[in-house]
Amino acid sequence: MTRELTRLADLDKLFNYLLITTDGNVQEALRRLERVATQYGLFDDKTTAREFRERLLERGLVSQDDGGRLSLTRRGERGIRRDALDRIFDRMRAGGPGDHRSPVTGDGGEKLPETRDYRFGDAPFDIAVNRTLENAFRRSGTDDFALREEDFAVYEREQLTGCATVLLLDISHSMILYGEDRITPAKEVALALLELIRTRYPKDSLHVAVFGDDAVEIPPDRIPYVSVGPFHTNTKAALRLAQRILLAQKQPNRQIFLVTDGKPSAIWEEGRLYKNPWGLDEKIVNKTLDEVVVCRRRGIGISTFMVAQDWHLVDFVERLTLLNRGRAYYTGLDDLGRFLFVDYVRNRKRKTY
Repeated sequence: MTRELTRLADLDKLFNYLLITTDGNVQEALRRLERVATQYGLFDDKTTAREFRERLLERGLVSQDDGGRLSLTRRGERGIRRDALDRIFDRMRAGGPGDHRSPVTGDGGEKLPETRDYRFGDAPFDIAVNRTLENAFRRSGTDDFALREEDFAVYEREQLTGCATVLLLDISHSMILYGEDRITPAKEVALALLELIRTRYPKDSLHVAVFGDDAVEIPPDRIPYVSVGPFHTNTKAALRLAQRILLAQKQPNRQIFLVTDGKPSAIWEEGRLYKNPWGLDEKIVNKTLDEVVVCRRRGIGISTFMVAQDWHLVDFVERLTLLNRGRAYYTGLDDLGRFLFVDYVRNRKRKTY
């Protein structure tokens, strides 16, 4: 029985990962799952491809329209985020440099009289005993008293830090060029960061924008459905959009995470897209770096995560980092999550009073 449950859980995780690679296409993810499961013997008499599909419907992870087409539900989207977060935490526990082992920081604030419902990750010593018992008695009565998870309440603490983050995802064509999938790890990190903030730092904010020829903000819940297009890399537009978003936030700390694999190769000029995919075009670079300087003046830090080692990209990012006094990382695709999470937690440790 335990082996069967473990196998089903593994199939769920594989399916969620395939959903990221297929831009949230349930039908295509199921087709790929069936091929992989057949090849490696993951299905058996008890669990077939058809039964797995029916199980997804029964659990409310996918829905089916009148034409038989399957799509993700809110519950299914959250499952993808949770698995992405687990995968990145697993990689972090596998061993990282220095103090990078744990991404969780203490609150540090004084305990307040106000209480709220318990959430995963809350410290046991913050449990409000009286409120918890009241909830349990109100639900079950005195004759059949029992504590359940939904009964627990914890004391609020002073919010000493707050952080507004804009994650900029490069969706230019190079993110899938030469047969190397760079967009899937980037999306996986974005999903995991969203789940981390929603579950452990609910007072923080995360905004997501994608950029190619232009930049556009997307609802965070649409991350699984992001796809790469036949676009150039307009980093200037991405930085300008991120500033507009962050300046509207009331958080004391503001930061930009720039995930890219290419140098800036396009800018908007007098209503037209000026583009040059060859080398480092100084006009494009200088206009982009102007936005970097403005970010520094506004106290907005930029952490750049390069998922390629192109010489032109490295040269540009070195100039960007020097001007912004930010951080830059070259990461292998497997390390992207660890570095991004460490940087997020480090940047939100700054205390404000």
